[in-house]
Amino acid sequence: MKPVDPRLLRYAGAARGFLAASALIGVVQTAVVIVFAWLLTDAVTGAIAGRDVTASLLWLLVTALLRGVLIAASDAAGTRAAAKTGMQLRSALIAAVGRLGPGWLAQRNQTELAVTAGHGLEALDAYFARYIPQLVLTVIATPVLVAVMWWQDWPSGLTALITLPLIPLFLILIGMATRTVQKRQWQTLQRLAARFADTVQGLSTLRLFGRDRRAADRIEVTADEYRRETMKVLRFSFLSGFAMELLASIAVALIAVSVGFRLLSGDLTLEVGLFVLLLAPEAFLPIRQVGVQFHAAAEGVAATEDVFEVLDAARTGARMQELPTDAGRIAVEASDIRPSVLQVDRLEGAALVVEGVQVRDLPPVSFTATPGTITLIEGPSGSGKSSLLAALRGAADYEGTAVFAGQSLRGLAPAGWLAWAGQAPGLMRGTVADNVALGDPAPDADRVRAALDEARAESIDAALELGVQGSGLSGGQAQRVAVARALYRQQTDPGRVLALDEPSSALDPETEERLWQSLRARADAGATILLVSHRRSARRIADQVVALGVDA
Repeated sequence: MKPVDPRLLRYAGAARGFLAASALIGVVQTAVVIVFAWLLTDAVTGAIAGRDVTASLLWLLVTALLRGVLIAASDAAGTRAAAKTGMQLRSALIAAVGRLGPGWLAQRNQTELAVTAGHGLEALDAYFARYIPQLVLTVIATPVLVAVMWWQDWPSGLTALITLPLIPLFLILIGMATRTVQKRQWQTLQRLAARFADTVQGLSTLRLFGRDRRAADRIEVTADEYRRETMKVLRFSFLSGFAMELLASIAVALIAVSVGFRLLSGDLTLEVGLFVLLLAPEAFLPIRQVGVQFHAAAEGVAATEDVFEVLDAARTGARMQELPTDAGRIAVEASDIRPSVLQVDRLEGAALVVEGVQVRDLPPVSFTATPGTITLIEGPSGSGKSSLLAALRGAADYEGTAVFAGQSLRGLAPAGWLAWAGQAPGLMRGTVADNVALGDPAPDADRVRAALDEARAESIDAALELGVQGSGLSGGQAQRVAVARALYRQQTDPGRVLALDEPSSALDPETEERLWQSLRARADAGATILLVSHRRSARRIADQVVALGVDA
């Protein structure tokens, strides 16, 4: 693990400012330490000599207070920097995930990402408040203090110069072992969080089949594994602290013994000897603290490494995309496309042209969907219906070309051209109206009601408060609310393509027929509709049928 990862300075401006502030505070702290040691030496030797040391004691008190203020300022600056850096990295992480697209996100464990962005980045407090200040002090204070010791008494300076490198050497050796166990601990925590989230989400199914106890046992096993990994990290932490303290104590003892013998022999004055003895522990203190705080900061640093992997992937993605131009097709880097911001200039009258789109090893698909038509995509289970929609909305990689309004879908933000409802309703906590108007900065209550009615959810109150994941509605009601959301979004900009994946799978035949009538009316009004359905009744409203997995 690098002491300070350069990527941290690249992605978080607050970290750069804190390093500069830490360096300034470190310079002042070094001067204060030297002045404090000199004033204390003067007070002790003055008292022995019978001089008035009142002024030295007063200045000593002022210096001690100043040192306390500097330590408090460093802690406060570190806490603020940790909060700002965590916020900046979270914002950058969200932007990077949006830039990489749903296809990349579908291949990652979202719970692990949530743990990294939440608990992991919160662990940066120890890294900024304690680790970095001690690291900066090691770079600034230790060389200066050793130089002052050498200037006052070169044998003591030479002893410090010889023994100092032993501490970082042991720190590196122990750190290499600590990194391994810390990484395992962090991965175990992510796995525990992912398993717990999956279990809670599928708890009703597990209880139905009597497997809830087994799922709880697996969580218990993973939690116990996390406990063991945590204890290993603590053992390495104690070992590291013991090694640092032992080496530093031995080094200071060697200097003290040397100074004592030379004081007895008269080769060294009491003033110089006491001054050097006061500086010796201070010279070793920062590097000892680096070793101690290294373990406290390791969890936060491990989390930032996971964040940096995502940010690097978004920044330096090498995937090439094809965009049509007047001169033909040109290839550009995905990092230059920025799908999260690129939008279609004009949606009205635009056609969706799909040519040879192939997802994984599924057969290629070609069709053209124009305004005012319903394109029905049908086929048996596993034929690739949902995979095709996933490819069009950027949630799956594909070969071939898909163009809307003259631009490749690979370079378009799905939210800019598509109104979509999948098989999972994807509802959130809040009112039904909030779920229908999701993403609209200025929701229109009348359009919300109209969308619900058109989705055949007339009986659902728009003000009804839903729980987590839309709890409070039946399966069919939740599905109709999701369809209403897609209808609302398409109505906001009628040029958007309306894509519905099995919108009637949880509906009775009568409600299904009424929904088909609504979609037919929407298409007759000029909408472009992609409909995935295994129901034969959907053929009655379709203008064209794309059959997958069977002979068309």
